[in-house]
Amino acid sequence: MVERNAQYELARIQKQSDRNLASLEGLATILNLEHLPRRIEGYDISHIQGTDVVASQVVFIDGLPAKQFYRRYKIRNPAVTAGHSDDFASLAEVISRRFHPSKTKDDYPDVVMIDGGKGQLSAVMTVIQKLGLEEELTVISLAKKKEEVFLPGASQPLNTDREHPGVQLLRRIRDEAHRFAVSFHRQKRSQRMQQSILDQIPGLGRQRQKLLLDKFHSVEYLRQASLEQIASTEGIGTKLAQKVYHFFHTKDSSEPDAVKQ
Repeated sequence: MVERNAQYELARIQKQSDRNLASLEGLATILNLEHLPRRIEGYDISHIQGTDVVASQVVFIDGLPAKQFYRRYKIRNPAVTAGHSDDFASLAEVISRRFHPSKTKDDYPDVVMIDGGKGQLSAVMTVIQKLGLEEELTVISLAKKKEEVFLPGASQPLNTDREHPGVQLLRRIRDEAHRFAVSFHRQKRSQRMQQSILDQIPGLGRQRQKLLLDKFHSVEYLRQASLEQIASTEGIGTKLAQKVYHFFHTKDSSEPDAVKQ
């Protein structure tokens, strides 16, 4: 049984290895690369109508996710605000930060993949050209609707089938970049919503909010805490703990009985 299970595992690993190699060879072919792309980076933007705008950078090495190299970005552009989202500007910011001249070139990717179409790719290439890296980096974009691959300066996508092994690899990277961006966006949005509730408590500044959230992990757990538990939080004190406790329990007392139950 052990021998049979070992054979199954070896066959699975070999199949995955063959699949990755076919994907890398396919991608090298459609992008006309001289060598197999060992490191590929994927980028995506996530927000809800311009709120809590974040970006993700995922890294695949030899066709597999290398999560130790993943990065998350909070968009700093003051023009990107609630109701005024700008994916082009957000992507341009992320790429300028990732490939800033102060960064080492030792970990530069063989392929940079942007989630989007011609517009997103054009915004990124403007930054790449300003940095003088257009000859060093292979940059492409993958549009969601038809899984079309765009190259810089091309008016039409590459003539590739969406089931082509190289395109399938790009899709896996795109989906992972999207997943990672969305998870960070949800985390940031949750933090903002919790802070907005705590902002209503008189005398509870951001630093003390952080102390409470570090201890109780969420507003809901804080709501369920006793006065003694809140007061025992370092840096809070008895008087502020009473304000926090009464804030939540005054609100609870105004709710219908069915809700409290």
